[in-house]
Amino acid sequence: MLGTLYVQSGEITGIGIGGAIAMGSISAAVLVANNLRDIPTDAVSGKRTLAVVLGDKDTRRLYLALVAVPFLIALGMTVRVPFALLGFLAAPVLLPAVRRVAAGRGGRDLIPVLQFTGFAMLAWAILVSAGLFLD
Repeated sequence: MLGTLYVQSGEITGIGIGGAIAMGSISAAVLVANNLRDIPTDAVSGKRTLAVVLGDKDTRRLYLALVAVPFLIALGMTVRVPFALLGFLAAPVLLPAVRRVAAGRGGRDLIPVLQFTGFAMLAWAILVSAGLFLD
C-alpha cells in the first residue's frame, strides 16, 4: 500500500502510513482467526503456531485488538480528514465475527469469522478511501 502511494505521488504521508497499518492489522486478524480455529489440532500435532503459544484466551484478545486498530486509526485520521469516519460504517460487517470470537466459539463456528473479517477489511478500505476523496 505504501509502495503504491509512493509510486503514484512521490511521497509517503501520515495518512498513508495509517492506512497501511490498518490494512495490515485487519489482514493479520484474518490469519489469527484461522489459527485460533486450529489451536486444538495444532497443539495435538505438535505445531507451535503463535496461537498455540499464546493459548485460546490470549489469541482471542489478539484478534480483538487487531480488528480494533483500523477503527482507532480512522478516528485519528479525522484530525486531517473528517470523512475518514466513514470507516466506522464497516463495523456492523465485523460485529458478527467479534461476537463469535468474544463468545468463545470454536471449530467450524469460527469459519464465518474469516469471511466477516475479510468483508470488513474490504468495506473499511473502500469507505475510508471514499472519505479521502470527499475531503
